[in-house]
Amino acid sequence: MTTEKKPLPRRAHLITPEGLQALKDEHEFLWRRERPKVTQEVSDAAKLGDRSENAEYIYGKKRLRQIDSRVRFLMKRMDAVTVVDRAPSEPDKVFFGAWIELEDDAGELLRYRIVGEDEIDLPHNYISVDAPLARGLLGKCEGDDVSVRLPKGETEYYIARVVYERPEWDRRPTPVFD
Repeated sequence: MTTEKKPLPRRAHLITPEGLQALKDEHEFLWRRERPKVTQEVSDAAKLGDRSENAEYIYGKKRLRQIDSRVRFLMKRMDAVTVVDRAPSEPDKVFFGAWIELEDDAGELLRYRIVGEDEIDLPHNYISVDAPLARGLLGKCEGDDVSVRLPKGETEYYIARVVYERPEWDRRPTPVFD
């Protein structure tokens, strides 16, 4: 009999309302602003003559393919995700979308938000719901001591705070597309 745990099912199809809005904003920017601009650049470059040695034309066509590929991905992704747009009935427990404050063994305060794979932002401590730390915290309550199996080994944390409204310490900027 083995003692290994079976992996949990992936939950990466989940997204917060802010994450969905970021996908929509990127799609809108690419489709309404970037693609028409690049299309015009390709058209202008094509008028210059020999396309086989025209770097602007070749690069522009490549950029159009990249834009079209990203637009297709965004459309499929927006159709596939499930938006989690309300706080759970037990707001003191860790679920998807929570901002959490943890205290490690050394007494250091760590702050994270649990999000879907489209929203991961490690510099701002937005971690995937599928990450080992998030998996170890899901369903636990504020005030609990938890042991989480991480790649570096078993680690102990104290869940100091769980909130579902943006806390004052979250300084993650909203993505802006020019």
